[in-house]
Amino acid sequence: MDRKLLYSRTLPGGGYVTIEVEPRDREIRAMLFVERRVDPLRRDGHAPPVVAEATGDSETSAFDALYPIAANNVQLAQRIMRWQAGRRS
Repeated sequence: MDRKLLYSRTLPGGGYVTIEVEPRDREIRAMLFVERRVDPLRRDGHAPPVVAEATGDSETSAFDALYPIAANNVQLAQRIMRWQAGRRS
């Protein structure tokens, strides 16, 4: 699939957050990735976790659903904790 990067920013303690979109049938799927690792060598061969997803009928609608989370460090932390809890179960 062809993914397109729509948003990226660095996190205060290092790492980054991105929003990427890809076409899926008749809709657009948006994914919010969070990479907390500061050392780029530790990222080799590792895909950052997807902590939120949204779909929409356009890139804009899918992006708009995830941007408030991506721009808010508290909401990102909450999503990371949910992602970690899901991996434990």
